[in-house]
Amino acid sequence: MTPEKILENIQLEIRDGIAFLTLNRPKVLNALNAATLRELQSVIDTIKADDSIRVAILTGSGEKAFAAGADIQELAQVNSTEGRDLALRGQAVMRAIETCGKPVIACINGFALGGGCELALACTLRIASEHAKMGQPEVKLGLIPGYGGTQRLARLVGKGVALQMILSGEMFSAADCLRVGLVNGVVAPDQLLPRGEAIARTIAGMAPLAIRYSLEAVDRGYDLPLQEALFLEAALFGLSCGTADKGEGTAAFLAKRAPVWQGR
Repeated sequence: MTPEKILENIQLEIRDGIAFLTLNRPKVLNALNAATLRELQSVIDTIKADDSIRVAILTGSGEKAFAAGADIQELAQVNSTEGRDLALRGQAVMRAIETCGKPVIACINGFALGGGCELALACTLRIASEHAKMGQPEVKLGLIPGYGGTQRLARLVGKGVALQMILSGEMFSAADCLRVGLVNGVVAPDQLLPRGEAIARTIAGMAPLAIRYSLEAVDRGYDLPLQEALFLEAALFGLSCGTADKGEGTAAFLAKRAPVWQGR
């Protein structure tokens, strides 16, 4: 049974080495309830295991929202212990996205708030529609971000901007998100998916193991002392030198032809 047949809250299409994931709960602005998070984990597991998939694109259905946060009806019933467990489960899904070994491009087509913002933060790259708005409004509910927002946001845009977003609960426009480095680019709404797909196709044309090792070097090395991070980089560089793809890539360059990657 293919993932497309068993998913209720996410649409999945795999085409030309790219996995297209669409959060599909438009009536509730694609809110991330428990069932959606479980499906997202399942899809990410599929992407990680399938060597034919080189890149993933993640977006939301409808014109209003990428993902407008967690399901408030679910949150209203959660006590302290359940809240901690909920945060840990959500964090695990976000971390799975971040470490799946394939780039995941968030195409933010509207509101990306709370858990939706945290979902975008866990992606490798973020492209926003001109109409997109991002924020961490949990303080308005008497909460704090729980799916990694307090950590990834500060690492991405700096402590001052992160605290401004988290403490005020205010939404940032697409232009403001670009200004502070929260997104990689802003495009017209009708160019959002084409732009995301163009980036995905560029990445998909590169050596898959080199992409995986690059992701690992940045992810694991980011918080290490510089000397340790450089040692990690050297180790991963060494691994890449032993791959068939390195032999193919250098041979193709010298022969002035396009490489044919094997992923090994």
